[in-house]
Amino acid sequence: MDTKPQGLTEQQQKWFASLRANLERETGKTLEQWVEIVRRECPETKPRARAEWLKATYGLGQNRAASIFAVAYPQAGGWDDAAGLRAGLWTDTAATAILAAVEAAIADLPDLVTGQRKGYTAWSRKAQFAALKPARGGQAVLGLAVTPDASPRLAEPKNEGWSERLKAKLLLASPAEVDDEVRALLQAAWERS
Repeated sequence: MDTKPQGLTEQQQKWFASLRANLERETGKTLEQWVEIVRRECPETKPRARAEWLKATYGLGQNRAASIFAVAYPQAGGWDDAAGLRAGLWTDTAATAILAAVEAAIADLPDLVTGQRKGYTAWSRKAQFAALKPARGGQAVLGLAVTPDASPRLAEPKNEGWSERLKAKLLLASPAEVDDEVRALLQAAWERS
């Protein structure tokens, strides 16, 4: 079964491959066997409930559950459905304009990997250096792999849901706020990745 997630760094791809390769050795069942089990037995229809069911019933953790369900229910839109995740997340035109401005600001960075997640869009080189998620009122929150003291505009993130490498955040109210300073911060974060 080929379900290679899109938008992952080489390191992330190796981690997912290792997770799947070790599934049989560590659980006694192949990926295909787990897919058959969840299709046949899982009564849940929502992703979180499915993962909780698999953990409660078979003791499998979140990452293994996500890997199994991505194959069992590909139509549910996992990491391998970047376009679907992006369309579902970026519905506000004002926030989408901010996304476009950030993408333009980093477009020329070498070795750029764009990863679309359910709650944010992430950018990596070897590791994640930035992420952006829509916020209320047509705004967006930019997370960066720099410390908050890199700019007075930055704040410390609280429960943002993206990589712990992103130590600072910036609320962007318009595409015009993706200015020279933000481009320099994105460059600095990229250099650290």
